[in-house]
Amino acid sequence: FSVAAMQTLSLKYSRDNEEESDRYGLVYLTEAGYQAESALSLLKLMRRYEFYSNSVPSYFLTHPGTDDRIRYIDGLLHTVYADNRGKTEIVGPFRRIKMMLMTGGELESRVRYFEEELRKDPSDVDSLYGMGVVQARRGRYNESLETLRRALSFAPQDPDILRELGAACFKMGKYVEGLPYLSQALEIDKDDIGALSWLGNTYEALGIYDKALECYQTLKTLDPADNEIYYGLGIIYGKMRDLIPHHYYMGLYFQKQGKKDSSLFHFNEGLKRCTEDNPFCSDIRKEMGTASKEPRKRRR
Repeated sequence: FSVAAMQTLSLKYSRDNEEESDRYGLVYLTEAGYQAESALSLLKLMRRYEFYSNSVPSYFLTHPGTDDRIRYIDGLLHTVYADNRGKTEIVGPFRRIKMMLMTGGELESRVRYFEEELRKDPSDVDSLYGMGVVQARRGRYNESLETLRRALSFAPQDPDILRELGAACFKMGKYVEGLPYLSQALEIDKDDIGALSWLGNTYEALGIYDKALECYQTLKTLDPADNEIYYGLGIIYGKMRDLIPHHYYMGLYFQKQGKKDSSLFHFNEGLKRCTEDNPFCSDIRKEMGTASKEPRKRRR
């Protein structure tokens, strides 16, 4: 009892603080046009899915009990916010996050989970999405396509579903079929790195190198730390027979891998073909200086 009392007293946030926070939260939600019930839905979701953590999440160590907060917010909804109805719900994205978590790990158990969810509700978009992703990870691409198309019929503007459909089409060699899905996903979210990467791969497979190059250049801007992008750029320029940028990006790729000899080889090959007015010339010289100073990776 004394240990429990001390833990209660030492909570970072008191129950009064939390209740005040919940009141403000409901104000912000409703003024932004969302359902006040969303706060209650989120707390119930947190309580139900605490099993995702291997230990007690730090949030629950520093915040008062979820059950108490559910009762408090439920009381507010039946009094202060009783007339707040019909506005946008916010919990949908949290269900999608849950489904994404469920697509990892041991796949057979995930399949059983989604089968059970879909028996309860065959039109559950998030469960259909999760099942489609798991089927693709098991290599069952035909089943994945069928499941994801079914999900898309219920949510035709869902960028996650569109991206996974495009990826499944690519893995099956159905490049032309996958293009509209990936293009539509990017129309909805132009910064979707996954959709952009699959679209670049698809254009490359179709031999539409200028479009593939556009995708990879955009990826380089969005995620410059991803070394595979430099490899992709090098390969595309090579296929286009534009050898100076080909050697430049391949040199960068090997440099970031710590392969000094390979990077210097490509930088030297690029420099041989360079004229002083070529914009890649100064970049290659700069990177060669960096590569020359780096120690060679020891061979085992």
